[in-house]
Amino acid sequence: MGETPTRPVLITGGGRRIGLALAHHFLQQQQPVIVSYRTRYDAIGVLEKAGALCLQADFSTDEGILAFAETVKSHTSGLRAVIHNASAWLPESPDRSLSDIMQQMMQIHVNAPYLLNHAFEPLLRGHGHSASDIIHFTDYVVERGSDKHIAYAASKAALDNMTRSFARKLAPEVKVNAIAPALILFNESDDAEYRQQALNKSLMRIEPGEKEIIELVDYLLSSCYVTGRSFAVDGGRPLR
Repeated sequence: MGETPTRPVLITGGGRRIGLALAHHFLQQQQPVIVSYRTRYDAIGVLEKAGALCLQADFSTDEGILAFAETVKSHTSGLRAVIHNASAWLPESPDRSLSDIMQQMMQIHVNAPYLLNHAFEPLLRGHGHSASDIIHFTDYVVERGSDKHIAYAASKAALDNMTRSFARKLAPEVKVNAIAPALILFNESDDAEYRQQALNKSLMRIEPGEKEIIELVDYLLSSCYVTGRSFAVDGGRPLR
């Protein structure tokens, strides 16, 4: 008998930062990876050379979301995990419509995961008890709120709540959890003053890097029992 093909891990927004680090991590483990990207950074070509299937996707419309889901289905009949990492960070601003800001934040952080989880349910089910996973990336502001990114915080809070609903719906075949990070990686453009201010906001006062997230994702995928939970990776920032 032939070997059962390894099911891919799907990572949305896998062209930069944490999504990119996770994609390379899984590829190094000989785990097939499918990545969605909005903008084709140089890193996408690197991922493709390493063996990832990289698919351009537009999550700003329902049509774009559902078209992406159909493309994924045309490439695989099963998924090991769906990691919702795609994100946007829009502040409230006088030169933007507040309704437009809220709509954009809810579209990317709530509607896209909602539609994709439903679309990929047949690909995640049918592989055994706790054999598949969904992971939502939320934010530490779910707990704290934000006066400058109100729509962003609200959309991430909705995604946090949706974690528990999908955990109930998909158990026991599919585990559904959330990761709520604060500072993980600085941007190259962040100056020294900004970096020090950001470090001072947490109890641990370090830039931990991708390793903290990668190890938590590995744990969640290896667990046969943990579902419907949110895991803070924030250095104790809400306690400051």
